[in-house]
Amino acid sequence: MNTGNWVQLGPVQTWYAEFGDGDPLVFLHPGGVDAWALEPTVAGLASTLRVYTPERRGHGRTPDVEGPGLSTELTFAAMAADTIAFIEQVVGGPTRLAGCSDGGVVALMVALQRPDLVERLACVASVFHRDGWGGGMSGQTERSDFVRRLDDMHSADPALTPADLAELSVRTMVMIGDDDEVSIEHATEFYRSLPVAELAVVPGTSHGLLVEKPALCNALLLDFLTRDAVQTFAPIRRV
Repeated sequence: MNTGNWVQLGPVQTWYAEFGDGDPLVFLHPGGVDAWALEPTVAGLASTLRVYTPERRGHGRTPDVEGPGLSTELTFAAMAADTIAFIEQVVGGPTRLAGCSDGGVVALMVALQRPDLVERLACVASVFHRDGWGGGMSGQTERSDFVRRLDDMHSADPALTPADLAELSVRTMVMIGDDDEVSIEHATEFYRSLPVAELAVVPGTSHGLLVEKPALCNALLLDFLTRDAVQTFAPIRRV
């Protein structure tokens, strides 16, 4: 990965890196980690796309927002607003957008709020409602203040509904591992609630599917992000 860049997004001094050439893709990392977690994915996608990997507030090199009310600033809504500003200021126009785990939640919220900025959306190992987490999002006895704030965020959000998803016009891929923290039932409801969607269940993987089977995941993502949908022979849902 490169040494990175900085951009001021409102109150947040945001670190990001960019790789490759081609059409833009903003890829949002999971919660509690930084953009290095996406290295196997970026390596596979940057051969075709120009990939941007911003680190969200309080993650990696991007600091928390200073000042009163700090504990209320680590929210999906705040990070979605930051991401919208990033697309407008750094990318400068519509982009493909993807995210993993918490990053997928943020990406979904961006697409719902600003579909004009999102050409295609990939939500990897993520949920539209907090009840979709099957387990593993908490459970640490000794928790840092940051982990505690993430737990507070996960206990409240996201709280989107199938009716909210039905309003999204952006072509979307929902991808999970077959042994993911996201339940298969939730991923199926996620997929079925979207007007224009595709579903990928990666066999033999967990919540870490992007690292566990990078070649397969990258192939699925590239196919979705760079090619038009095919005309299927026996459609049921896509009649």
